[in-house]
Amino acid sequence: MYLVLQREGDEKPTRWRYDYKKLMSVEREDIERRTGRNFSAFTQDVQQGSALCRRALLFTFLRRDHPKTRFEDVDFGWDELRLEYSRQEYEAMREAVLENMHGDELAGALAAIDRDIETAYDDTEAGEGKARLPIAE
Repeated sequence: MYLVLQREGDEKPTRWRYDYKKLMSVEREDIERRTGRNFSAFTQDVQQGSALCRRALLFTFLRRDHPKTRFEDVDFGWDELRLEYSRQEYEAMREAVLENMHGDELAGALAAIDRDIETAYDDTEAGEGKARLPIAE
């Protein structure tokens, strides 16, 4: 999964690979303090669209590149920040859907996933073998 920031006027988006298992313990603790959520709840809230959680995640990635970044300075238009699944993650979702759904439900899910695969970012750098489903543990 990627956190993608594309401000108005930017030619290309800035894309950070978001694997909640790869965040350092200090980053996790900082996120918990800033959001008031334990890390498991945070990962779910990021995916469900919590503005505070997405801001905390953006801050974490911005601070890696610019250590003097302050949380108070992190601001974005809601349409400028999004989460994106990679092509490989969509393919893993597709496999899971094939195993767990049937009939019209399966057809609808496959149509949606196949539509999204067409434009998904191809994560050629993952290098970890089969992609995992982007779900918090």
